Amino acid sequence: MSATAENGIPDRKYFRIGEAAEIVGVESHVLRYWESEFPMIRPERGISRQRLYRRRDVELFVRIRELVHEQGYTLAGARKLISSGAPAPAAPQDSASVLRRIREELEDIRKKLMQP
Repeated sequence: MSATAENGIPDRKYFRIGEAAEIVGVESHVLRYWESEFPMIRPERGISRQRLYRRRDVELFVRIRELVHEQGYTLAGARKLISSGAPAPAAPQDSASVLRRIREELEDIRKKLMQP
């Protein structure tokens, strides 16, 4: 078994589409679609004509998934952000989650103050 880097991607040069999909956490057809939407992703083809993604392609897929699935970007927005080279802004928090976190912190403080 190969070593795994801190970002969860095994330390290898090439990945087949199924392996890349498993690492990224999406289905293979999603990677094929993203490949058509992001011109910077161009997998090589092995002797068997199977897609072979480079490590940087898999890292880019992970970034796309984070932008689209976790931060709510559209594919066009993610493509623009990635093409510009700018880091993604932090995901906005909704007021309910902020208030919930504040309440939990206040409850912890209250409990500590009530201790003898």
